[in-house]
Amino acid sequence: MTNVDILPPTILQRKAIVYVRQSSQSQVENNTESRRRQYELVDVARHRGFRSVEVIDDDLGRSASGMVARPGFEKLVAALCAGEVGAVLCFDASRLARNGRDWHHLLELCGLVEARVIDLDGVYNPCLPNDRLLLGMKGSISEFELGVIRARMLDAARAKARRGELRISVPIGYIWHRDYGLGFDPDLRLQQAIRLIFERFRLLGSARQTHLSLAAERVFFPRPSDGKRLTSFEWQPIRYRNVIGLLKNPFYSGAYAYGKSEKRVTVVDGRARKSYGHGKPFDDWEVLIREHHEGYIDWTEFESNQASLACNAYGRSGGQKSGRGGRALLSGMLTCGRCGRGLAVVYAGLAPGRPVYRCDRPNLMLGLPRCLGFGGARVDAAVAQEILRVVEPVAIEAALEAERMHNQRQAERRSILELDLQQAQYDATLAERRYAACDPDNRLIAAQLEKTWEAALRRVEECRARLAETDLSHGANRPPDFNGLADDLMGAWNASGVTTRTRQQILRTLIADIIADVDDTSREVVLTIHWKGGQHSVLRVRKPKTGEHGCQTPDQAIAVMKQMATRYSDDDIAATLNRMGIRTGQNKTWTAHRVSSIRRVQGIHAFRSADKDGRWLTMKEAAEHLKVTRHTIRRLIVDGVLPAEQVVPGAPWQIEACQLQNNSVVTALRSNATPCRGHTQKQISMFPDT
Repeated sequence: MTNVDILPPTILQRKAIVYVRQSSQSQVENNTESRRRQYELVDVARHRGFRSVEVIDDDLGRSASGMVARPGFEKLVAALCAGEVGAVLCFDASRLARNGRDWHHLLELCGLVEARVIDLDGVYNPCLPNDRLLLGMKGSISEFELGVIRARMLDAARAKARRGELRISVPIGYIWHRDYGLGFDPDLRLQQAIRLIFERFRLLGSARQTHLSLAAERVFFPRPSDGKRLTSFEWQPIRYRNVIGLLKNPFYSGAYAYGKSEKRVTVVDGRARKSYGHGKPFDDWEVLIREHHEGYIDWTEFESNQASLACNAYGRSGGQKSGRGGRALLSGMLTCGRCGRGLAVVYAGLAPGRPVYRCDRPNLMLGLPRCLGFGGARVDAAVAQEILRVVEPVAIEAALEAERMHNQRQAERRSILELDLQQAQYDATLAERRYAACDPDNRLIAAQLEKTWEAALRRVEECRARLAETDLSHGANRPPDFNGLADDLMGAWNASGVTTRTRQQILRTLIADIIADVDDTSREVVLTIHWKGGQHSVLRVRKPKTGEHGCQTPDQAIAVMKQMATRYSDDDIAATLNRMGIRTGQNKTWTAHRVSSIRRVQGIHAFRSADKDGRWLTMKEAAEHLKVTRHTIRRLIVDGVLPAEQVVPGAPWQIEACQLQNNSVVTALRSNATPCRGHTQKQISMFPDT
């Protein structure tokens, strides 16, 4: 050693610290020679004369760029501040720091306590100007070297990504093959699960509904069990993030995308902190190569899926409220014809309230009068009637398509269950082979393999039970009558099993937008319907007057009451209305009390018995007058022997009293040997004269 390398006794009485660091975990695993040479600095310290040597290796696998916390470096700084360190030994300057701030801070502390810095090239005293200058240049070179290496690596990666040759991490369903590059994962079960998600979203148009539908069918989705390698999977019940991750990833459309996210740097406690994975706008992606590889869907469908997802986001600028159910059919579809803003839905009255459409944004935001407002019941019914009118010409084709989709859905479900069973059988066979290959005397391993085999067999039985349950339910449950739905669209629309959410989805499939306005002169709500095909139609709905409500008695029921009230009792009128299928304004059946109440409100006179004037008789009164049964009177009326009238079809028969004395009636009643029936001119005798 030269005179410069000889250390003073006061320095040797302190301890020497050997700082060991490698930048990443891969270097820790692979670059073992570099780590071994750093640990050999302990012998160098003892050769220099230090008796106490401490090794700080807490920062193995941590970068020295200043972006991550280094507890080992902080421990070194604390020891320097305490005056316990005589020398700091490192492999080179880059092991201590890669940025100027940490490096010069360390040199400043070493100069204050007169500690030395020792590397493979020699001993440096930060108190001396020449040594301080040399150490500063080494730190600057190390920082510059890091920047150059990083820039070269990023430029090379970007250049390779622009050609689509950079092997980035691929999502589930793809794999990098050694021979022919990127392609589908050979696991058919995995491919079928991915295709099922896209097909179900194509049918439902909502990621949430797609997840609920697949979860109800107990569909499983693979989850990587080996981290980022994506070589082995565990099949678990599908989650929402599996569905939304597939729908938003352009890789499944055959597009190669690079630079979709960015890093952000923040300063926390005086130190820069980087965070990754922040998504960038679509136009800011660095590389996007369409038709780069085979996709599960095409690019057009991917763009359509993104538009649907954006539309389903409630309250987002430029989007509409998705069909989320509720009691208002047109929520999110109406636009004010006066100011161009969307109409909001409020519920008036007692809970649950009646839906009312209002344009009150100007009132809430600017203090201006409300543009317009109208009740939702009449408008919803009118738009529903218009939709059924438009759909009616193609109802048969739609029913056939619905039947085809229903059968396809059943086939897809069975295919998924068959693939699950096939995978479970393979796992059980593999577990059996492993158990058979194990030494029976090694009970510790044999017992665990036996449990694994039993679990695999239970999994096989569960899959078989699910498949048998599906076949049994498919055979027992009668398939829907889609042709019947085509014949009665109104009944299908108002069926109890059809939810408002389903009706809203049908509405959004056919209609793009509805412009609403109110004609104050005619008191009508004017709806301009813009259909998806580019056509538009105008629909006018009468706006109810103040105090008018929707629970009104039908005009047909009022007309029947006016015709029958003076001749029949309230019981007869109620029975007639029920037979005709006419309901009350509250959708209830008729009773004598309800008929009486409506008559009083409408000013209709009550029933006057035929005994008072004797002109008209009921069938019961006619039977009592002739002393026969009502069946006999009914038979005479049906055969045309006894003339009778009906106010409306289904109403009781009205018999004029003078008609009971007709010769034909008297003759028919006197004929006791033969059945009571009239003479028919067109009837042919069974035994004609020969």
